[in-house]
Amino acid sequence: MNTDLLTLMETRRSVRSFKPDMIPSDVIDQIIKAGTYAATGMNRQSPIIIAVTNKEMRDRLSRMNAKIMGSDKDLFYGAPVVLIVLAKKEAPTHVYDGSLVMGNLMLAAHALDIGSCWIHRAKEEFESAEGQEILKDLGIEGEYEGIGHCVLGYVDGEYPATHPRKDNWVYYVK
Repeated sequence: MNTDLLTLMETRRSVRSFKPDMIPSDVIDQIIKAGTYAATGMNRQSPIIIAVTNKEMRDRLSRMNAKIMGSDKDLFYGAPVVLIVLAKKEAPTHVYDGSLVMGNLMLAAHALDIGSCWIHRAKEEFESAEGQEILKDLGIEGEYEGIGHCVLGYVDGEYPATHPRKDNWVYYVK
């Protein structure tokens, strides 16, 4: 039995403080590849990943995200890389499919000693006129729903500690 994956699952935590240093492209590509192997309903592969390493676009997305939340802070916590997961609305399992992609991205990042955090509000961002314009400029056609932003970077400070699991997490029916 391969316990390395189980250990990664047990120790991965959301990081909310990143160094500005860019992650090498080959490491980003490994993380993205893991995302493309997430399970999807009936293998429809409804999600897509937009990899953002361009600082201007990253900052634009951060401002859009903050505006939705009513904030003026960088809700990407200084992370230099944003992997946006969207999924085709026509697939009945698109939200679940995209969520599994997000999980794979975060686990792969952790395996490669890269911090990650799931940032919400991608749905609202890409339903907006500005978000639709970004997709159009990228040549992305079709009806997609924003599932999440997986922000990536090197951890600035201590890696977050694992918290104890709650009681009554699991109920057995035997």
